[in-house]
Amino acid sequence: MDKQQLWQRYQDWLYYHEGLGVYVDVSRMRFDHGLVTQLTPKFEKAFADMETLESGAIANPDEGRMVGHYWLRAPELAPNDDVRKEITEPLANIGEFVQKVHAGTIKPPTADKFTHVLSVGIGGSALGPQFVAEALSDVDPPMVIHFIDNNDPAGIDRVIEQIGDHLKNTLVLITSKSGGTPETRNGMLEVKNAYESKGLAFEPNAVAVTMPGSKMDKVAVDDKWLARFPMQDWVGGRTSELSAVGLLPAALQGINIDEMLVGAKEMDEATRVKDLKTNPAALLALAWYHSGNGKGEKDMVVLPYKDSLLLFSRYLQQLVMESLGKEKDLDGNTVYQGIAVYGNKGSTDQHAYVQQLREGVPNFFATFIEVLEDGRDTLFEIEPGVTSGDFLSGFLQGTRQALFENNRDSITITIPQVNPRIVGALIALYERTVSFYASLVNINAYHQPGVEAGKKMAASILDLQTKVQTVIKETSEVLDMATLAEKAGSPDEVESVYKIVRHLAANGRGVSLEGELTDLKTLKVSAS
Repeated sequence: MDKQQLWQRYQDWLYYHEGLGVYVDVSRMRFDHGLVTQLTPKFEKAFADMETLESGAIANPDEGRMVGHYWLRAPELAPNDDVRKEITEPLANIGEFVQKVHAGTIKPPTADKFTHVLSVGIGGSALGPQFVAEALSDVDPPMVIHFIDNNDPAGIDRVIEQIGDHLKNTLVLITSKSGGTPETRNGMLEVKNAYESKGLAFEPNAVAVTMPGSKMDKVAVDDKWLARFPMQDWVGGRTSELSAVGLLPAALQGINIDEMLVGAKEMDEATRVKDLKTNPAALLALAWYHSGNGKGEKDMVVLPYKDSLLLFSRYLQQLVMESLGKEKDLDGNTVYQGIAVYGNKGSTDQHAYVQQLREGVPNFFATFIEVLEDGRDTLFEIEPGVTSGDFLSGFLQGTRQALFENNRDSITITIPQVNPRIVGALIALYERTVSFYASLVNINAYHQPGVEAGKKMAASILDLQTKVQTVIKETSEVLDMATLAEKAGSPDEVESVYKIVRHLAANGRGVSLEGELTDLKTLKVSAS
């Protein structure tokens, strides 16, 4: 296409939301009219599927759950009064709680005021709050937030060390829907130990964000934690940012959560329009389908050209990959669906991997996130008439053009600025896009059997470790790996046994390895 044709295509396919000031440009995705015609019946079904979802139908048959994260910003759409109360009451309670924390009415037992927040969670309970904190928190917020989102002992220690003497005035949010997620439970126990090692009580500083009646909820009640906020049964972790999971930590940082909900609601309304060309989420789903032939054959590279949106790609990584990465479709056919997502930020990526994007394996499509306002009050020109923001804009436009000229497709989403309303809108836009795409390819976006399988495997390894430790402790002789595995009752798990004892030995856990580490056949194990 020549530039005049591209300009016409840009005009034909550009979506603009006047109220939000958001543009969605799919003109540099090379789909044609034939694909649009082919997908029209599928989009009609996708629009109908969304209506069914929002009306309260069981959308996750594996768990017998509705999927209603859209109701979080529009309680009036919830299917009954009980569900509406599950939204409005926690939201009011968050506002009241945060106001009292900021005022010092709710305070820790050994300090005048809570000044720090420590959020402990995993997956959706961590990625959403982290993204929003990076995007929207002020340089000098009313409360400084820290995160523990992994079971890395060194990483946990580093966070505790960063908090330092502020631990006594730190509000700890423990977020787990089921209350039994091992990573979150372990993080809670690590933090509790940190408090106790400093002679501090953990419970007066602890807040549970969990489903009522969960294991975590019962612990919070029995141990008299400071507060509890509910997670709704019908909200999944990766779509929970606009529930108490994300709203509580955001509000504690002074972020306007009402505006986040307003932006999400506005975008939800736009993405309910039953017309492909005037529905921004449908346009994105069309672009995704085209790029990967409806089979996820190309990766999604997310390049936000704004430092504050650094974590957007990580947030989308979970939302997209956990929702769409499925072995079976709704008819039970093996389809191996999914779209791989990665990214960092522009223009940093132009010095990292854009070389491969332009000239290497054409196994991706790019998504540029453009922010129109530079976010600076005072004008400073690097060169006459040119600012750093102008350079950043030029880098984006230049990269987009350079990719297209070498047959690499891209989407560009343009927003006026990074603020709570726009961030809420972005979250809603991608939540709906995932739903539409899942309908197009006939999969369930709202269950995650692969995640559960990994958890079960991890539990079996830890169970084997307990048996191995018992054998080593009760046996005076030196054992080879095969004999140790047999005595532990798992003769076929020699490799797992080897990795268990290697880890125990490396950490001084009562195990010694004898022999050459490179000769696994002769390596022996004994108690140390």
